[in-house]
Amino acid sequence: MISVASYNIQKSIGTDFRRRPERILSVLQELDADVVALQEVDRRFGARVSSLSAATLENETDYRPVRFGVRPGSMGWHGNVILIRKNVEVLAQRTITLPALEPRGAVLADLKVGPERLRVVGMHLGLVGLWRKRQAQAVLSALGDLEETLPTVMMGDLNEWSVNGGCLKSFALEHHVGQPGPSFPSVRPVFGFDRIITSPELSIVESGVHGSQRARTASDHLPVWARLSRSVEAGAEAAE
Repeated sequence: MISVASYNIQKSIGTDFRRRPERILSVLQELDADVVALQEVDRRFGARVSSLSAATLENETDYRPVRFGVRPGSMGWHGNVILIRKNVEVLAQRTITLPALEPRGAVLADLKVGPERLRVVGMHLGLVGLWRKRQAQAVLSALGDLEETLPTVMMGDLNEWSVNGGCLKSFALEHHVGQPGPSFPSVRPVFGFDRIITSPELSIVESGVHGSQRARTASDHLPVWARLSRSVEAGAEAAE
């Protein structure tokens, strides 16, 4: 079983409008996942450095960031970061540029979690429906261009207001779109913007929204999580 989570941390600014990275670190410890996709990690202005300290993250939590080395002061790409437990091995990593009116991107990492190999995509899609659809297609095209196929999980803030339409239709053609529940706004969640999407080789055994009191104040989004296993069908095909 592999545990994953996705969390838009809003540049570590909580519902009290104060930037408190230590609250985000506490929520990450509560999640206790093998892999976490973060969104809105970088600050909006100036050098757009990370709102989280990589050194503090590694010293005070069980996680370390996958290094993409795109820009000094940033752990990821356009605010997207993939965190992994310290015993998870990074096999490969790359960035994905997304079409948009404003800068958008996604991050991809091939990991070894225990005996399992897993491909993870972290993403934050745009506010305009047409561009969200184009961005979903860009992510799927990037995955299709890779030579090796791996069990894949895509996670992030999709900004999709529709329950099953919009960009979700593109993802649902060949993947399973999980519905962990409403995650925004954190004080009184109504919208399921944050999603976890899996390839057919993976089954979502259990999923939900992490609604602790600390999470409700640390960011305007609540984290979503899922526990994944290899699907029975995929296991049967591999054995043939």
